[in-house]
Amino acid sequence: MTFGNFAKYLQQLEETSSRLSLINILGRLFAEVESSDICQVVYLIQGRVAPFYEAIEIGMSEKLVAQAIAKAYGVSREEVLKKYSEMGDLGKVTEVLSHQSSTISNQTVGDIFDTLLEIAKTSGAGTVEKKVNLLAGLLQEMDPISAKHLVRIPMGSSRLGVGDPTILDAFAECKLGHRKERKELEEAYNRTSDLGIIGETLWNKGLEGVKKLDVEVGRPLRSELTERLPDAKTILEKMGGRAHIQYKYDGFRVQIHKSGDTVRLFSRNLEETTLMMPEIIEGVLKQVKAKTIILDSEALAYNKTSEEFLPFQETTKRRRKYQVEEMSKTLPLKAFVFDVMYLNGKSLVDLPLDERMKVLVSEVNGDETLIPEPGEFTDSAEKIQQMFDDAITKGLEGLIVKKPDSRYEAGARNFNWVKLKRHSAGELKDTIDCVILGYIFGKGKRSGFGAGSLLVGVYDEKKDMFVTVSKIGTGLTDIEWKEIHERSDKISVDHKPARVDSLITPTVWIQPEIVIEVLADEITKSPTHTAGKTDSEPGYALRFPRLVRFRGEDKRAEDCTTVAELKEMYKLQYKKD
Repeated sequence: MTFGNFAKYLQQLEETSSRLSLINILGRLFAEVESSDICQVVYLIQGRVAPFYEAIEIGMSEKLVAQAIAKAYGVSREEVLKKYSEMGDLGKVTEVLSHQSSTISNQTVGDIFDTLLEIAKTSGAGTVEKKVNLLAGLLQEMDPISAKHLVRIPMGSSRLGVGDPTILDAFAECKLGHRKERKELEEAYNRTSDLGIIGETLWNKGLEGVKKLDVEVGRPLRSELTERLPDAKTILEKMGGRAHIQYKYDGFRVQIHKSGDTVRLFSRNLEETTLMMPEIIEGVLKQVKAKTIILDSEALAYNKTSEEFLPFQETTKRRRKYQVEEMSKTLPLKAFVFDVMYLNGKSLVDLPLDERMKVLVSEVNGDETLIPEPGEFTDSAEKIQQMFDDAITKGLEGLIVKKPDSRYEAGARNFNWVKLKRHSAGELKDTIDCVILGYIFGKGKRSGFGAGSLLVGVYDEKKDMFVTVSKIGTGLTDIEWKEIHERSDKISVDHKPARVDSLITPTVWIQPEIVIEVLADEITKSPTHTAGKTDSEPGYALRFPRLVRFRGEDKRAEDCTTVAELKEMYKLQYKKD
């Protein structure tokens, strides 16, 4: 497939505001793609040259991309940057500067992908000049639409609005006849975290080949997620009368992969974080003797002097690429290991939880850096409440309660795992993770920031849509308003994103990517918002919402609070013990 033809499909994806249209456009695109190209096509749609868990970044800043654009079209970098400040999108700037070109790009997707990969792998002396020259060389041979979409890839701002479930739907529609057949594709994706491999296997070996894709060391599973319930009694009933209890820690989800003396660490978002946590690597090599193993853990910052674990805001300081060694000494991490999914060449995800806990205890030795958290099994609601009270006394978030016979369901969110947090019962005081969908220009002092209130939403799993739940105008400092404006501009679009359902039209739409933690007084019914809205019922909304914190990069938009959770919280917010 030529990149020019590929770019025409990208343009259609950018212009649509319908998720069904996204699936149909992708389906038509995939029908034209050969098996040799499908992996690369999928990565480029994701704005990547590798799966998310591979630490291969193209590594070009806005200024470097602007320099390449300037070189390609014979203008100054200052002129490019001036147009960028006016238009807010280097892709559109490129399209304007190349408008006189009548070239139809005959370079193949493979040619472009290989050059972008070369840019990503370029290092050493002369790196900047080589990266700029390579990108400029590609642009000089492209038509305006192709050039526009190409320059967005190095910056990770494709503005296509395509989520992983949308690509899986399009795979199913193209190769299996209907998107309803995507379930087994999704299960394989949850085990492999690589849409490129799913596509390549489906094209070459069909659905039976996809079913055989299994867990591998070095390729993270998508994390299993939790639902929430209000109290110990309700949880125990949901678990069938017997439950497994573990403390809930407020830190970074860290998936640990060990193969021989090689240790790799991955975040909840599938990003490699190995270089950020040298003490965790050292702890794994000291405490785990297995040849190959995959562990699920939560890493927290630890104060050696006071011998206490620190709040999330302190732990976030460890998400850095520089001065890592110094920070590992002044703000060391410890990892609470709460599950094991793979051991010595064999996947354990289908083993029941109680058997996995036995493996965990036998394979993690000591508690110097890695702290085994095998939990307790109980059939008593009183025991759950006791452990919950103890967790709160220790300054923890609460408990995770699990079905003892449940398998590890990668990527799933169901009642096999349930969280019991402080304030889960009674009036609504538990926080809600929301996604920013747009912002509305402010008045007075805030008008200078370009944002006055945020339109935020939650995730509707059944529809793969983001639905509105509130507008937020409080809880942000002036600095945070400026940060919102700067971050939003990079992912803003000129129409409602295809995976957003909203009756409110903000001043500026943005792609649903930025997750924030929100506290509200209560959940109410509202005809204005679309969370849970049907033809006969109004939606749900947050009353007096305020921002608590940015979730940073530890949570994908699809991992935010769901409509199902919101409905459950609405029902339970006034129930008393």
